[in-house]
Amino acid sequence: MSDLKTIQSRIHQINGHRVKLDFDLAALYEVETRVLKQAVRCNLKRFPDDFMFQLSNKAWTEVITFCDNLTENIKFSPVTPFAFTEQGVAMLSSVLKSEKAVEVNISIMRAFVLLRQHLTDYTILRDKIAGLENEMHIKFKDIHQALNYLLERDNAKIEIGYLLDLNLEP
Repeated sequence: MSDLKTIQSRIHQINGHRVKLDFDLAALYEVETRVLKQAVRCNLKRFPDDFMFQLSNKAWTEVITFCDNLTENIKFSPVTPFAFTEQGVAMLSSVLKSEKAVEVNISIMRAFVLLRQHLTDYTILRDKIAGLENEMHIKFKDIHQALNYLLERDNAKIEIGYLLDLNLEP
């Protein structure tokens, strides 16, 4: 399970996509990053934009800023990395034909599925909390109205006792 956590920790949110970067994938596949990129470039038809894209300089600068676990040679590489979506990672197993690639892809797919499940659980929990907040708001509104009614009643002067008619005729 620690492998899944390690893989999950290397899934980044970039340009609205959850992606893994080429150097992280290369490390998992136990190949050099240039070998992975070369295999992808030789099979570009298998990697449309929704499977893989190259980071812009601006996006790469943001990743460098927020990821403190990047090595110096990666941070200062003159070439921006490729970012692979879940589908792109799945496609890599057909490009990198090794047992290690198959094993790693299975682990990565499990990490993506687990991440998606966590997001679904979070959404369900968020919706339940919102429902409870609405319900409690209505209940507290009713209690507030009842208390105001009681306070208004308390403040009204109510005469207690008997009225005597003192004009008694003999």
